[in-house]
Amino acid sequence: MNKLIEIKGEEEVKIMVDSFYDKVNEDELLSPIFNGFSKVNWDKHLPIMYNFWGTVLFGKGTYTGSPFPKHLALPVEDKHFDRWVKLFKETIDENFTGEMADSVKLRAQSIAITFSSKIKMLKEK
Repeated sequence: MNKLIEIKGEEEVKIMVDSFYDKVNEDELLSPIFNGFSKVNWDKHLPIMYNFWGTVLFGKGTYTGSPFPKHLALPVEDKHFDRWVKLFKETIDENFTGEMADSVKLRAQSIAITFSSKIKMLKEK
């Protein structure tokens, strides 16, 4: 078992993002969305995610994009967001401890709920 560490900065954000997307790439529900439909260029995408989570968690300001529009075109439903949250929380629980670990799980859950709700609302129009 890994020794749990606290999320304190860039190094831990990188571990979090890399570990999470390793799970996504092995997942039978999410991998086809990322690797099939979206054809994600991981060498380009991962540094964007480091910046996103660094900004979300530590206010670094290195991420200035707008993530929602990129997700609108994806063929995703609640089950995809549920799996995303499940894998994200597993990643945190397997690697991290402390207040920031708890906070990042809540933030991920909130992002998933927001994106899922907005996608449903816009597709119903």
